[in-house]
Amino acid sequence: MAQTQQASPTSGTAAWSPTKSRNRHTRSGCSFPRTREQSSDTPGLRQGSEKRNCNNHPFEGRCGKESFALAHNGVLYNDRELRREQHLPPTPIETDSYVSVQLLEQEQNLDAENIKRMAELVEGGFVFTILRNDNTLFLVKGNNPLTLYHFPALGLYVYASTKSILDNALKKVKLNDKCCEVDVSEGEILKITPNGKLNRNDFEMQDYIHTMFNPYNWNYLNYAKWWEADEREELLLEYCGTFGVSEEEVELLLEVGYDPDEIEELLMDTAAMEEAISEAKTLLQCEA
Repeated sequence: MAQTQQASPTSGTAAWSPTKSRNRHTRSGCSFPRTREQSSDTPGLRQGSEKRNCNNHPFEGRCGKESFALAHNGVLYNDRELRREQHLPPTPIETDSYVSVQLLEQEQNLDAENIKRMAELVEGGFVFTILRNDNTLFLVKGNNPLTLYHFPALGLYVYASTKSILDNALKKVKLNDKCCEVDVSEGEILKITPNGKLNRNDFEMQDYIHTMFNPYNWNYLNYAKWWEADEREELLLEYCGTFGVSEEEVELLLEVGYDPDEIEELLMDTAAMEEAISEAKTLLQCEA
């Protein structure tokens, strides 16, 4: 059973074990095998209220006879455009993330080819995790961070947005078994089969105008205020968590002289962001 625990709206952690059982659990028409998957990730919402439960991850979907659960970390910028162009049905779910479910549901099979099509249609920052009802897990990495560990002795995969979040979570649950990090590159679909086998497929990331300068989003994010310095910093602090960066780290970069434009560019490059944060900490230590 894919069990979900809701926590604070930040990038959390999830664990998955490729085990099988005849016991099944059915919820809202979706039937999932009883797996050992735990998620403590409730991504922050760009659209809609988290108080309406239908807006919260994971989302359930169906491709023909296959059902699945999908969670998304990031922000999609062309969801409203895709709803028009793809003639997607109306839905009470308000979040940008749900368009990915509707795109997948256009096909009869939930496989790498269908996921590739969806990932190449959406624009924005994303990592998708998709659990199919036969206990197959797909990790779809766009330009948002993803860290994946494998514990061979336990038959366990554990993942989170960043290495620091994952390491801290493992310390808290005292999981000290030997593990190895599994590399997942940008533009890659990693499929973990029920017996633990890994398969990889590629997709092409779409170029897009970042949300800060995309008038498509101005109606509901009020970007007319973006040009005011205080508002620009406030928006960075509000949305940095979707890229796996804390408010404290953004404030640190502002303190050492980075402007909002530079920080925005760093949010799209995980390696450059980590390097900038490290240099900022070193600089402040030298000044102390």
